[in-house]
Amino acid sequence: MRSKRSRLDQFIAQKLQVSKKAVRLLLLENRVQVDGQICKEVDKQINEFSQILLDGNGLQQHSRQYYMLNKPTGVVSATKDDIHPTVLSLLDGIDFELMHIAGRLDLNSTGLLLITNDSQWSQALMAPETKVDKQYLVTLANPIDDSYISAFSDGMYFGYEDITTKPAKLEVVSEFQARVTLQEGKYHQIKRMFGRFRNPVVALHRESIGNILLDNALKQGEYRPLDEVEVHVTESLIET
Repeated sequence: MRSKRSRLDQFIAQKLQVSKKAVRLLLLENRVQVDGQICKEVDKQINEFSQILLDGNGLQQHSRQYYMLNKPTGVVSATKDDIHPTVLSLLDGIDFELMHIAGRLDLNSTGLLLITNDSQWSQALMAPETKVDKQYLVTLANPIDDSYISAFSDGMYFGYEDITTKPAKLEVVSEFQARVTLQEGKYHQIKRMFGRFRNPVVALHRESIGNILLDNALKQGEYRPLDEVEVHVTESLIET
């Protein structure tokens, strides 16, 4: 997913509710700045993060934002919901405009969520073709053993969608816990895979997405901005 691009004259005309002829006059009078420079090009390509000023006043001044959240249970991975609190409601004082969730979790699942307004970045991180690992700690109702390992590694066929899951790595952590690493995110995939063993998932906690690890200092419901290293781990994945 690329940034949302448009022409400068179209943006200003819509923003100010004026004609494109009026916009051309503003440009000719050197009243418009784009990213700190006077701009006279009516067809200049801009995106949602272009800094646009008219007479020194901001018409668009969005900055890229990236956060990690330790999602608690009972909170939905959505921007709006009529029944449950949303993960965005946990981000106090954050400008929600353009914000979205990269890699959703079910209502009762916990752990790492990434929230950003940079759609190009999130797409590069979450798109199946980029093959980014997502790691989960799974707690089961019944004991598990090494027989689960090959079943996850071989992939499982789900007849309803007529799909076979890609190979997933399963590590037995203890009698009732496993660490699962996969690159997909099919509907309730991990729960359904353990369902083949008639072993219900009691708790599902995401620990990492690619090289971004959930900060152990974050309690459930807490969040923090990503640091520069965490933001740039996807640079090699983003098509420029």
